[in-house]
Amino acid sequence: MKKYIIILLFCNLSLLGCSEFDEDINVNPNIPGEASGTQLIANAQLYLPSLSSSPQGEFLAQYLAETQYVGVSLYPEGSTNFYWFYEGPLMNLETVLNSEEDLNAAEGPVANQLAVAKILKAYFYWNLTDRWGDVPYTEALQGNKNFTPAYDTQESIYSNLFALLKEANSQIVAGDIDNDLVYGGNMEKWKKLGNSLRLLMALRLSEVDPQWAQDEFNAAMADGVMNTNDDSLVFQHLADANNQNYWYDQVVESNREWWALTVNLVEEMKPVDDPRLEVYANPARESGEFIGMPYGETEAIGTEEYSLLGSDITAQDAPVYLVTYPQVLFAIAEAAERDWVTEDAETYYNLAIEKSVLQWTGSTEGVDEFISQPEVAFDPANALERISEQRWIHLFMNGYEAWSEWRRTGFPNDFVQPEGRPVPTRLAYPDTEDFNNADNFNEAVERQFGGEDSIYGTVWWDE
Repeated sequence: MKKYIIILLFCNLSLLGCSEFDEDINVNPNIPGEASGTQLIANAQLYLPSLSSSPQGEFLAQYLAETQYVGVSLYPEGSTNFYWFYEGPLMNLETVLNSEEDLNAAEGPVANQLAVAKILKAYFYWNLTDRWGDVPYTEALQGNKNFTPAYDTQESIYSNLFALLKEANSQIVAGDIDNDLVYGGNMEKWKKLGNSLRLLMALRLSEVDPQWAQDEFNAAMADGVMNTNDDSLVFQHLADANNQNYWYDQVVESNREWWALTVNLVEEMKPVDDPRLEVYANPARESGEFIGMPYGETEAIGTEEYSLLGSDITAQDAPVYLVTYPQVLFAIAEAAERDWVTEDAETYYNLAIEKSVLQWTGSTEGVDEFISQPEVAFDPANALERISEQRWIHLFMNGYEAWSEWRRTGFPNDFVQPEGRPVPTRLAYPDTEDFNNADNFNEAVERQFGGEDSIYGTVWWDE
């Protein structure tokens, strides 16, 4: 892990300017002054857990209920920072993409370094635009050449990201790359990830442009998507303070009992003895049973009454599941139900649940009996609802992604409205944009939301 702390230092050095005098007296001949391409990629990968490890994301998906400071879960209006995307991972990746001639082939084929940078850039931007809507894209990441970038439409960003992922797929060649924290340099897995991202992005367009969605979905499948849990994009934390799980820091080290599973989630899983529940939560200390807490409960409560986050979730070295094979299987099941593909929806639905249980518990023992229960079994009359609900259960702790799928499908359809406040349909832009980038900010807000930067505006694909 010390190696990756040094990588982070390299990356910071590469992005900071120094005077000639500083360079003369501060050069350490034993430490290079610039990061290599694969080191910049590794630094971008260190931001991956931040895409899912967030109480806000879990509140939006109504996985967790706040036990202490309930006001933060009641969907208050307010701005949300997106600058870290640009200042951290995206700037590192853009530096790689703008430095093709300087990349070191000794760290792996240059074409593959560029392909991985493109796949990660697409993944970060996909998260960014799905949360806020239109965001700076084509004019972003230009440093002091442009401090006030225009906001691109979400539709155009999606189009660009599809093209970027196709470029990555076509340019991958034989040969691993160095310093890869998630796949160990395995380019076959990167190829499957890029195509799986295209597949999931295509599904997101199901309500706004079904034909475009179907075309992109089938093209991604033809290019080759994930076909085993080992292909999933997983960030593995370490039992090391330098790279430990966010929830370990928040719950174990800080001795906080701030988050319990919601009633909705527990009542979806407990009656059918869902084997994943024992991983997701600890039994309530008072009763020894799994008991969910009402979301948005404002009365003083005792945390011993409810099921708090599971010990596996809060372990120091717990993994973060980001893009997974079960997600791909649920997507194919839905596409089959929509008649986009010829595969059988029920087959892929059952396989998705099986692989989800395997991901979370490490075993598939008893999974056939679990799936055969009427409350879980595939229901042709309510196929999209059943697929969406099981996908929601699978996406536990990847709250922003689950929230996006809820916005797209409307399922689960029993989310509560704490104190009468509906679940937000987007995040509000950083309030500093109205000062630092006023013209472009105001144009984007007017174009999308009639001039009001509200958390209840709808993004382009959310028809």
